[in-house]
Amino acid sequence: MKRLIFEKLKLWKLGDSRKPLILRGARQVGKTYSLTTFGALEYENVAYFNFESSPQLHDLFSGSLKPKDILKILSIESAAEIKPENTLIIFDEIQECPNALNSLKYFNESANEYHICAAGSLLGITLANSKGFPVGKVDFLNLYPFSFDEFLQATCDNNLIQFIENIENIEPLPILLHEKLLKIFKDYVYTGGMPAAVLEYIKNENVNTIRVIQQNILDSYRLDFAKHAPANNIMKINQVWDVIPSQLAKENKKFIYSAIRKGARAQEFEIAIQWLMEAGLIHKVYNTSTPKLPLSAYIKHDIFKIYLADVGLLGAMSGLSAKAIIYGDEIFQEFRGALIENYVAQELTRQGYGAFYWTSAGQAELDFILQLNDLIYPVEVKSGISTKKKSLTTYIQKYEPNLAIRISSMNLKFDGKIFNCPLYLLGRLSSLIAMIRINRRQRN
Repeated sequence: MKRLIFEKLKLWKLGDSRKPLILRGARQVGKTYSLTTFGALEYENVAYFNFESSPQLHDLFSGSLKPKDILKILSIESAAEIKPENTLIIFDEIQECPNALNSLKYFNESANEYHICAAGSLLGITLANSKGFPVGKVDFLNLYPFSFDEFLQATCDNNLIQFIENIENIEPLPILLHEKLLKIFKDYVYTGGMPAAVLEYIKNENVNTIRVIQQNILDSYRLDFAKHAPANNIMKINQVWDVIPSQLAKENKKFIYSAIRKGARAQEFEIAIQWLMEAGLIHKVYNTSTPKLPLSAYIKHDIFKIYLADVGLLGAMSGLSAKAIIYGDEIFQEFRGALIENYVAQELTRQGYGAFYWTSAGQAELDFILQLNDLIYPVEVKSGISTKKKSLTTYIQKYEPNLAIRISSMNLKFDGKIFNCPLYLLGRLSSLIAMIRINRRQRN
């Protein structure tokens, strides 16, 4: 299954200032598959080392961390010559061996002709708590669950994908194609982007088995809480994790500590939330009431929403059936649109937007507000087909933005003020915005 991360890995390989690469991402999002597949496609050889399944590797890093000494031993261990430029060295589950993690700085300083990628479960937590790890000696990439675009590439014929990629005008798609893409989108929301679930969808489209796979993933996350989290925070991490679906089910999805238990305070659960973020399991979207550049300077750190990293896992945690998600339009009504909003949050995060949400004195609230190319865009997420847009209208009247965005199940459209981006085209948001700006300039 092709992943979009491959293109970023190619750029890393060819970069003039390439450093050892750390691939970050939640457990079971496909880090190992992505690196080994990339290595097989782009290199003559792959030297793969797993520090969890092969604990004897730890001894190799207990002495000298000089690259030439390490490479001699690794060549013997892999029974193959490790060549500069032509061999991809993969250190998997590197968080299990801090010395191997530290060795990356020496490869950067004195043996950067060797191409090294490192990955590992809960690596974000290890890096956040590593005191000796040098800043500036490694490159980073983040791997997320399958996006909808990746889901399309894995499950649909090329003609459909090419049609979407060749959109040149902001105008409605043919209705049959629009409805087909909405159907595939509903399947995606149920399946989510965890590779094991996507593979089951491709092979069998068995909704019951997909739910079993998702539940197994959720169970493995709980085991991680117990195994890797600080003992005094395990219960709090579980409490935060368990309450996320009910928090998103509220009309106002702002995270409320007292919903965890009566009398709960921020200072009790801040570390638990941070742990889940560093594990790559949640996204945090902060509030702002001041849409000025840069948005990050005007956020309210104590007011935020929490979304899961994968919409399919949210559906599984919430116990929503395939019928409620895949069939009819219940997906857009059930759960107060939380599934759709979660999808938007995870997609905006994947695209690298600094996503926030906007409120105005308790009178209006926009689901998201984005900063792109020194412009601020208000974003309304519509779960259904209603065109009521009180909050969006309030924002437009107050701030007169360059462009307002609605993300919904409606067809592609731009009426001169509001750009409607169909849910299935969200992965192309930046290119569609650029298209609108070019068309405006041409008309002027």
